[in-house]
Amino acid sequence: MAELSDLELLAQLGVDMAPEAKRTLTPLQERIVAGFEDIQRFAAEHGRLPQHGDDRDIFERLYAVRLEQLRKMPEARELLSPIDNAGILDGATPAAAPSALDDDALLAELGIAGGAEADITRLRHVSSRAEKRAAEEIANREPCPDFDTFSPLFERVQADLKAGARQAKVFEQTEVTLAEIQLGNFFIVGGQLAYIAASTEDFVTQYERKDRRVRVIYDNGTEATVLSRSFQKALYRDDTARRITELSAGPLFGDVAEPDDLASGTIYVLRSKSAHPYVDQHRELIHKIGVTGQPVASRIANARNDPTFLLADVEIVAEYKLYNINRSKLEGLIHRALAPARLDLSAGDRFGRSVQPREWFLVPLAAINELVTRISDGTVTEFRYDRDQARFVQV
Repeated sequence: MAELSDLELLAQLGVDMAPEAKRTLTPLQERIVAGFEDIQRFAAEHGRLPQHGDDRDIFERLYAVRLEQLRKMPEARELLSPIDNAGILDGATPAAAPSALDDDALLAELGIAGGAEADITRLRHVSSRAEKRAAEEIANREPCPDFDTFSPLFERVQADLKAGARQAKVFEQTEVTLAEIQLGNFFIVGGQLAYIAASTEDFVTQYERKDRRVRVIYDNGTEATVLSRSFQKALYRDDTARRITELSAGPLFGDVAEPDDLASGTIYVLRSKSAHPYVDQHRELIHKIGVTGQPVASRIANARNDPTFLLADVEIVAEYKLYNINRSKLEGLIHRALAPARLDLSAGDRFGRSVQPREWFLVPLAAINELVTRISDGTVTEFRYDRDQARFVQV
């Protein structure tokens, strides 16, 4: 007798090896499930089912009406039975207490159509599970263990706002764009100053939309790691939300470029995409700062093959245009000012020799912006960079 293969053996045993089709829910089904989860949470918190009655909270009365509706709908029972572990759908209907509002009037008061059309297709006060997850992510903040690193940034931004060097701008679009939720940007949300301290690479969600996770630090010493779209929704729903503008140094040693000014290059600030453990751990604070006379995009085109770029691709974080300035002297001034924060990094060249790049610094972007401003207004010699405080202090 020929030996049976694994698949044949499983088939004879009645095991179906066909992959189970992933179940997707329509928007209506999502809201039915979300509405039922509200009832489940109420029952778990109060140890009983929601009930009618004038003495009941209006939302409890809404849950009681909703539960009765769900019990009457065969399609809802079929959808919810797998998650109804407590048998809520099969429980006895709570006794109704006298009420000044009948069920239809209560639904109407809550913005839900009454009568025959008053099924859960009309529920307006039920958030989808996706919306709830987004809200929970924003609310799920934890103490920031390294807040001392970020505290000087918030102090600097507050000082910049008072001095007028930065502005808190209302979002002009109907919705905040994901492009604005970038590493190093500051926002005001929920009455707190928020800083985007880290970001993952973009990925595609199950809904075929681009997203990424961002680490958000708040000025009250808490933090949250959320989807950028979740943070986007939090900004959009907050009428008082603001975006904090970047420091604007303008052309160095002048507010505007004059017609006879000669463009002499660009200061560029880069972040490495290297997988080196130390770089990965401190990516939002490690920057390469240099000056070039060519387009920055051309300067970094071969970064992954260049030891001075740590043999990895880089991200352009900031650029400052230069006019009538000696590039090499300016670059030397920048590197001297940031010398206390210079990193001891090394990378091998294509011949196996060790190369020691000299333009990488452990310094926050806000401090770099301040340095450029101080070079521009001539006060750079009055300050020195304090690595422990991660900011410039007056000499």
